[in-house]
Amino acid sequence: MTGSPSHPGHVAQGYRRTTTIATVRCACKAVPVLVALSLVASGCASRAQDVLRPLAAAPIGTTRVTMLVATTRKPSEDPGKLFSGDRGTAISLNSVDVSIPPDRNRKIGEVQWPSRMPPNPQKDFAVTRVAKVQSEGQALDWYRANRNRKHQVIIFVHGFNNTYADAVFRFAQIVHDSGTDAAPILFTWPSRGRVFDYLYDKESANYSRRALEDLILQAVKSPDVSDVTILAHSMGGWLAAEALRGVAMREKSIPAKVKNVVLASPDIDIDVFRRQFTEMGPTRPHFAILTSKHDKALEVSGWLSGGVKRLGGSDLRPYAPLFNELGVSVIDTSAIATNDPLGHNAFADSPEIVRLLGRRLAGQSLDGGQASAADHIGVSAANFAGSAARLAIAAPVAVISPEAREILKEELSSDGAPIKDGQIAY
Repeated sequence: MTGSPSHPGHVAQGYRRTTTIATVRCACKAVPVLVALSLVASGCASRAQDVLRPLAAAPIGTTRVTMLVATTRKPSEDPGKLFSGDRGTAISLNSVDVSIPPDRNRKIGEVQWPSRMPPNPQKDFAVTRVAKVQSEGQALDWYRANRNRKHQVIIFVHGFNNTYADAVFRFAQIVHDSGTDAAPILFTWPSRGRVFDYLYDKESANYSRRALEDLILQAVKSPDVSDVTILAHSMGGWLAAEALRGVAMREKSIPAKVKNVVLASPDIDIDVFRRQFTEMGPTRPHFAILTSKHDKALEVSGWLSGGVKRLGGSDLRPYAPLFNELGVSVIDTSAIATNDPLGHNAFADSPEIVRLLGRRLAGQSLDGGQASAADHIGVSAANFAGSAARLAIAAPVAVISPEAREILKEELSSDGAPIKDGQIAY
């Protein structure tokens, strides 16, 4: 870029003007979504408080989900909240039992919040028991008591704008509706549960990386655990990827027991994910990425992050052949109906996606048989019983050039690269 010698400031002024116009345009696009976020938040204000206070008597005719909850949140003095959105100075462990209403009284994908206390277990989610896990021995006892036949564990990492109660109830719903019998472990980090605390939440996720690393390593070192799946949503996807990168650096590779990682609507800068994925090393678990081109929340995140697209809100189909070689499935959920006006929570509130997660967690392929090449990258579309919805799964619609594929494959597969034309691939 060069300027006129007689008008040295001309180009700079034009650049500033262009940048300002672009910024205003991005802001105008983001305003309706911020308004929608505010409305969603105001809708939560009608929820009952102190929902984590256990019922006096165990309910009859409901389903129970028992989960291990690890958190870096600061404990709350209110026993009905347990933990706040502030950052704690230790990892706290609790075993929490959640009662789910009978199937006849609810829809798959719904979290039925109590409108008053005490809740009605026939219609509302309710906590029936909270117990501190005070030692590593008690944690190992929990694994042993809750293991399934395959000794599977699922670790869930929630996203932005979640209170402790939000995370507990949402994970209980996912476990119940997916039909998984894997031992459920929730990792909840210090989100304030407020729409306009995005940057605080992002720093809190950063604050919690080492704690999630420790939790993953504790799980894989248990003799009662043989198979670990990590399910992470939104900003939690960035946290999970960072923790896996840290585990790989500490242990020289990601432990073989970590077999699957599902990133649902990951709020990750695409360039950052490429670096995270590379630095996990050549031995990686199988990744599945759920994306949607209609994710309004990730549009706002991209705007807040300087206009860089997010991994969960981009069209990744051109990279499907490469992802297949690297053991990454890309599932485009854009065509799936969801109750979320922002299109950001389809992984949990869409019956189709929840069932798909259940099959994946059970180690099944989409066709119900052995995992196949089609399952690794998906098929053009998959029909689900009882629904007209179609799940579009990334297929090589636009195949990138062989030269570009080789360059990307080299970047993502090797520990180092030679100097070419004065540059080292990064």
